Order: sequence, then structure tokens, then C-alpha cells
Amino acid sequence: QVQLKESGGGLVEPVGSLRLSCKVSGDSLRFYTIAWFRQTPGKEREGVSCISSNYGSTDYKEAVKGRFTISRNNAENTVYLEKADLKPEDTADYYCEADARQWCDYAYQDYWGQGTQVTVSS
Repeated sequence: QVQLKESGGGLVEPVGSLRLSCKVSGDSLRFYTIAWFRQTPGKEREGVSCISSNYGSTDYKEAVKGRFTISRNNAENTVYLEKADLKPEDTADYYCEADARQWCDYAYQDYWGQGTQVTVSS
């Protein structure tokens, strides 16, 4: 059974930076495409970034392009989401998701972490 655990959330001021981590256990990360989603109260969970198991291709939603960077370290079984120039609208619970497909597609969701909260406020 694949398990995911997010960490790195917290309170950060606008234009600040934060790095989220998603640690995978129960199987090798190299078999999984990993996506980061975020959710705010009353809204649906939305995919913001993804990195494929196949060649590490990346995808970013328009709202985070140029500010977020996703990367993976298969040896550490960990995926990172570097977030820069944070804005109050980035405030959300962030979740990582793993699926066994070799390409990014936010519609496919197999395993979820428990989430980590990010608050952007002065």
C-alpha cells in the first residue's frame, strides 16, 4: 500500500518562499506520477503541478507558472514543490497525490496524503 506524507507547510508572508515535501513509502517513487493539489474551504480540490514518472515531465497550472517548481528525487522517494513569490491567494491545504500512470493527468488519482496547510499572510 502506497502512503504519502506531506510536510513543509506553515505561515509565510507575501512574496516569501516555502518548500513542500511529499515523502512516498510502501513502494518506489519511480513508478508513480505525482501531483500537488490544493483546496480552500468551500472549493473543489484543484491540481496545481505535476511531475511524471516518465522522464520527469512537469506541468503547472497558469496561476502558479513561474512561481512554483516541482521536482523529484527517486532515491529519496520524495517530491518537492518549491514555492516562491507567494500570494495570499496561494493560501490553502496542499495535498500530494500519486498514480501509476506515466504521464500527468489530474483526473487520475490513486493515493493521497493527509495534506499540509499553507497560509500566506502579513
